[in-house]
Amino acid sequence: MQAKPLSKKGVIGLCSPSHIPLYEAAPGQEVPRSREYKNIIASMEQEGFQVVQAENMYKKTWGYLASDQERGADFNQLAADPSVEYLLFGGGEGAPEVLPYLDYELFRQNPKRICSYSDGTSILNAIWAITGLETYYGQNPTKFMEWTDYDRRHFEGHILSDSMTEHEKASPWLCLNPGTAEGVLCGGYTVNFALLLGTKYFPADLHEPHILFLEDHEKFGGEDHVSAMLGYIEQSAFMKSVTGLVFGNYAGHPCPHLYARLKLLGERHHIPVVYCDDFGHGENHAILPIGRKARLTAGEDSGLRYL
Repeated sequence: MQAKPLSKKGVIGLCSPSHIPLYEAAPGQEVPRSREYKNIIASMEQEGFQVVQAENMYKKTWGYLASDQERGADFNQLAADPSVEYLLFGGGEGAPEVLPYLDYELFRQNPKRICSYSDGTSILNAIWAITGLETYYGQNPTKFMEWTDYDRRHFEGHILSDSMTEHEKASPWLCLNPGTAEGVLCGGYTVNFALLLGTKYFPADLHEPHILFLEDHEKFGGEDHVSAMLGYIEQSAFMKSVTGLVFGNYAGHPCPHLYARLKLLGERHHIPVVYCDDFGHGENHAILPIGRKARLTAGEDSGLRYL
């Protein structure tokens, strides 16, 4: 199931399951302008969009977050609002706590495009797996203050339309294990995806092939940490359905040990594996549609085509 694209003057719904947003910095407080939500919202409005902010978005009930019930209620509020066409939220910590409080039937009955990245992995994959609604991985609200041409093309190709029929690469992909594969795309931030596997909030059909995309970053953990998370994924029942792997940006420099680990995964499971700098916590923020069928090619002309 695919929601309609966001209208050019449509309504964006904002919530924050993983951090307490800063609306406006206090006098004398040094905060990047792009992190203040008043500026993010103003940028959205300057582009012609309307914005609905969830009721509990700025609450500090737990000190470091609104309560899990409040954050779940925010999602349900935006899902039920017929004016909201696009639901957008950022990362941090805490998204898995929200899963029991989401009204999945609301998302099924009121499909809208939903996008996030990082900690949002848990929510994006759960909504897709439970409802069948395609969701989108790769961008957060701050992108409206930090557009690059590459990021904007992905926003326009996946959120404002369905014109991106083939994944646009930021640079050539590194083939770590050659081959071709077809399957349904899913994945995201490595630790969130690993911890979601085996829970009731990810009832993926293990008889259906899946192309897995993952990303991590050196600022959050070393290559040993990434290897451990890959180990959890490999040991899961879900791994038997994985036909190919795309790994996103981990660092701005070559990572031979990580490449070797990813190559080993591909050889163990006889699947094609590629590494790229298109998405994740680096400079580029491509969008990948969770729930979309795709064909992965790993070789001289590596790429991803949507089916």
